[in-house]
Amino acid sequence: MTILTADSRALSSPRRRLLPLWIATAVYAFLLMAGDRLLNDPDTLWQVTIGQWIIDNGAVPQVDVYSFTMAGQPWISTQWLAQMLPAGSTALAGWAGPVVLSAGALALTFGLCAWFLGRRLNDGTTLVFVTVAIALMAPHMLARPHVLAMPVMVAWAGALIAAADRREAPSLWLLPLIALWANLHGGFVLGIALVAPLGLDAALSASPTRRLPLLMRWVLFGVLALIASCANPYGWNAILASQRILSLGQALATITEWAPADFSRIGALEITLLGGLGLALLRGVTLPPLRILMLLGLIHMALSHARNLELLALLAPLIIAAPLARQIGGAETRADGASRSAYGAVAAAMALMIGGTLAFTSLHRFAPQRANSPAAAVTELKKLGGQRVFNDYDFGGYLIANGVAPFIDGRTELYGEKFVVEQNAAVRLRPPDKLFRMLDDYRIDATLLRTGDAATRLLDHLDGWRKVYADDIATIHVRKPGAAQAAEPKVDSTN
Repeated sequence: MTILTADSRALSSPRRRLLPLWIATAVYAFLLMAGDRLLNDPDTLWQVTIGQWIIDNGAVPQVDVYSFTMAGQPWISTQWLAQMLPAGSTALAGWAGPVVLSAGALALTFGLCAWFLGRRLNDGTTLVFVTVAIALMAPHMLARPHVLAMPVMVAWAGALIAAADRREAPSLWLLPLIALWANLHGGFVLGIALVAPLGLDAALSASPTRRLPLLMRWVLFGVLALIASCANPYGWNAILASQRILSLGQALATITEWAPADFSRIGALEITLLGGLGLALLRGVTLPPLRILMLLGLIHMALSHARNLELLALLAPLIIAAPLARQIGGAETRADGASRSAYGAVAAAMALMIGGTLAFTSLHRFAPQRANSPAAAVTELKKLGGQRVFNDYDFGGYLIANGVAPFIDGRTELYGEKFVVEQNAAVRLRPPDKLFRMLDDYRIDATLLRTGDAATRLLDHLDGWRKVYADDIATIHVRKPGAAQAAEPKVDSTN
C-alpha cells in the first residue's frame, strides 16, 4: 500500500482533521529554533530600515533617499506593509521580532496548504505534498516581505481553485485578500493572472447551459479583483512596478534567487520533477487541459528563476489535488464544524507556541548573518568619512541600515539592468577596465568589497589606492590624497 492509496477510513476522526495544525506547529517550532537562518539575506536589513522610515514619516517612499548613485530618482515600495510589520516588531523585540513574524507566516502558509489539500486528498498524500513544498522552499524561507504574503497567496489561490472545482464563481468576499496582497508584495499580479485560466477551466467543466453565465461571473470577478488590487498607496503603479522587476533581463541572472535552475548537482527541484514524472507514468495520472497548462507554466517559471520555486511548491499541489483525488482516491467526506477536542487542540498548540517563543527568545539572541554585516569595516569607513563608496552588492543593505549611502543595494528595479550588470562585471573584473571606469565615472573615494573579491585583490596593487582596513569579511581601499581620477590607472606591483 502506497501513501497515495493509504486507507482513509479514519480520516474523519478529530485527530486526523487536525493535521494542518500539527504541520503548522512543527514548522513554526523548527523555524524558530533555526531563526538565525531566516536573517541570512542582506535585503532584510534595508527592508526593515525602509519600514521604519515609513513608520516615522507616516508616508510611503516615492523617490530614492538612500543611495548616492540614484538619489532623488523615482522609486516606490510595493512591499510597504510587509516592511512596516518587521520594522515594528524589530523595534519591539529586536531581531527576534522579524524571526517570530516570518516563522509564524510560514507556519500559517503550510497549515493553509495542508487544509486545502486535506479537503481533497487523504492525509498521507497531503503530508507528502507539504513535505516536498518545504524542501523546495527551504532556500527562500527568509525574513522578507514575500514570506508575509505567502499565507494570503495560498488562501487566495486555494479559494479560487476550490470555486473552479465546484464549477462556481469565487465569492466577492475574497476581494479584500487581493487588496491585502497588493500592499504586502508585488506578487499579487500573479493572483490576478490566476483568475483567467481558472475561470475558463470552471466554465469548460460546467454543463453547456451554464458555461457562458459562469464565465461572465468569473470575468466580473477578475475585473473587480483588478480594481481591488489598486487599493494601495500607489494605485495602478503597483502593477507597473511588478512588470519593471520582471523586465530587468540580464540583471536578474546576477542575483542568486533570480538565476535559472541549476541541474549540475541533484537537488530538490530535480527530485520533485523526476518523482512526479515517474508517478504519472506509473499510475497513469491525467489532468484537464487547462490544469496541465497551469502546471507547465509553474514549472517553466521555476526553471527560469529559482525565486519562483515557492509558486510551484505551493500552487501546483492545489491545482492538481481535485483531479488527482478522482483517480487515486481522496479524503472521505468530513463532518462540518469542529469538535470540542479540536478547539482544545488549537488552544493547546497556541499556548505551546507562545510559551515556547517566550522561553526560546529569552535564551537566544538572533542576529543577521555576519558574512553580510561588515560591522567593523563600516565603523572604520565612518571614521574615514567616505561619501562616495563603491560597495559589494550584498553590503548595500547593511550600509543603508547604518546610515551610509551605498553605491548599490538590493533594490534592483531602482538601479536598472545596465547599472546592475556593469557593477557585477566590475567587481569580477570582466574586464578590469569596467572597474576602472566605474571608479572614475562615479568619482569614488572609497571601496567596501569582500576580501576575497577579484576587484579587492587588484586594488591592493592599483596606483592611487591604499588599503586602510581588512578582515575576513570586507576590505576598505581609499583613494590616495591628490591622486588623479583615471580610467586606466597604473598597477603598482610593489604594493
